[in-house]
Amino acid sequence: MMTTLDALRKYTTVVADTGDFQLLKQYQPHEATTNPSLILKAAQQNQYRPLLVKIVNDHRHQGIDSIMNQLLIAFGTEILALIPGRVSTEVDARLSFNTAATVAKARQLIALYEAAGIARERVLIKIAATWEGIRAAEQLEQAGIHCNMTLVFSLEQAIACAAAGARLISPFVGRIYDWHKTHAGVAWDEQKNSGANDPGVRSVKQIYNYYKQFGYATEVMGASFRSTTQIIELAGCDLLTISPPLLEQLQTSTIALERKLTPPSSANEPLERITLDESAFRYQLNDNAMATEKLAEGIRQFAVDSAKLETIIQALQA
Repeated sequence: MMTTLDALRKYTTVVADTGDFQLLKQYQPHEATTNPSLILKAAQQNQYRPLLVKIVNDHRHQGIDSIMNQLLIAFGTEILALIPGRVSTEVDARLSFNTAATVAKARQLIALYEAAGIARERVLIKIAATWEGIRAAEQLEQAGIHCNMTLVFSLEQAIACAAAGARLISPFVGRIYDWHKTHAGVAWDEQKNSGANDPGVRSVKQIYNYYKQFGYATEVMGASFRSTTQIIELAGCDLLTISPPLLEQLQTSTIALERKLTPPSSANEPLERITLDESAFRYQLNDNAMATEKLAEGIRQFAVDSAKLETIIQALQA
């Protein structure tokens, strides 16, 4: 009998949200995504200690920034040996409001990948979807460096990313759900706000429909899931990046799955086209409390985990 995971693969490209090589072998995703939190988690595991130590020893006399770059490339290269598609490697979140520095960091990472024999077409540079990050992606895409715009929580962010020509965006389903549930407090009705009515699910569907109606080439990759129900409701999305525990649940399930997202036909109610300059983007993002708070929170957390990883590296340098 077909598993739910195999059924999902019929409609959607399955991506593993992990830096754990062993789990990639187990679930055989087409692509993989990483972020500072996932790399930190992997680097703290005994099985990856030799890789971390080797990177530090080989580049001991270089600065911490250079060693961090080498570590990201080492993980990315190992991951690419296990998957047929692309890997997403994240720019330091502390550069999220600096366009020039983000572009420079992305170019460094791509140069290191290419020096390791990896074609740039197999790498997506992950950048937070701030205004400055989106402008960096615009420059990078024009140079043939493809970007995964992360921490997307609003249609406005998604529209700005597509207008800039970003290759892919990652709307965070679970974190949107978390915010609405937390702010509703005791008034939250799980049954009413689950399935197709889940606020995170509805956000991704809105973005997907907008992109397909207006012919944007930017891919939509739902991310940050809290349950397999959220994943099943987005079957048909271009890509879905899924954590190992949820991949396991899908692999051991035989629940029937049908396609939920399809490109809008002419019979669908047309959406209004939205044009955003910097002022409109900043105002509309500011007017969306959920998106503003979760974007800021995500950047802070990734920055904290990058700093923790640097501390581990510095201890090994001592």
